[in-house]
Amino acid sequence: MFDMRVEPGPGLAAWAELPGLVAQITGDEKHGAAANSTLDVLWVLHTRVLRLGAQSVHDPDRDRFVLSKGHGPASYYAVLAATGFFAKSELNRFERAGSILGRHPDRLLVPGVEVSSGSLGHGLPIAVGMASALRLRAGRSPRVVCLVGDGELDEGSMHEAIAYAGRVSLDNLTVVLVDNGSSRWGWPGGPARRFEIEGWHALTVDGRDHDALAGGLADQRDGRPHAVVATVHPPLAA
Repeated sequence: MFDMRVEPGPGLAAWAELPGLVAQITGDEKHGAAANSTLDVLWVLHTRVLRLGAQSVHDPDRDRFVLSKGHGPASYYAVLAATGFFAKSELNRFERAGSILGRHPDRLLVPGVEVSSGSLGHGLPIAVGMASALRLRAGRSPRVVCLVGDGELDEGSMHEAIAYAGRVSLDNLTVVLVDNGSSRWGWPGGPARRFEIEGWHALTVDGRDHDALAGGLADQRDGRPHAVVATVHPPLAA
């Protein structure tokens, strides 16, 4: 049985401490704007949504999380440290020799990282493959949740992944798209419409409202993949 909510305890952090943890990460490759836009979503996912914790990283029934927007992992690292995956002091060693924390998250080095990522447009196709494989298991399959940036919708690999997931009704897959206004081309009707026309269930929420995020990201399988567009204002370049 999983405890899906992480309460502050010894060695763990509360939401109010997150900006300070992110600030521990310094360097030219921090991508501060990308980190700022994803912090709320990552916190809600890891404390209120995902069936995943530091003690369950090898549990076959855990949910899987994929950070497709891996070029700006500072907030991801801060949330993992805050929820006990590794020591908070490691944040001070970002990109230093011998550190586990590089400019892109590495699944072989960072506890809690399911997929190494960084290049735009790679995470969702991988998440589609993971969700497809997990759906072959008997019983209720674990969820796969993939965080993408709105700029990634410009990538052809994203179009293929979105279309395929809709066609095969991949309802154990959830995409949370952080919309900070960085997409070059945009989409007629908004990014949620991009998913709906391919057969997804999609909704748009305030990317800073934790209750709205938790409600939108709840496991609500209805035979379709699920997309949550989390808008972040003011728009920030990623």
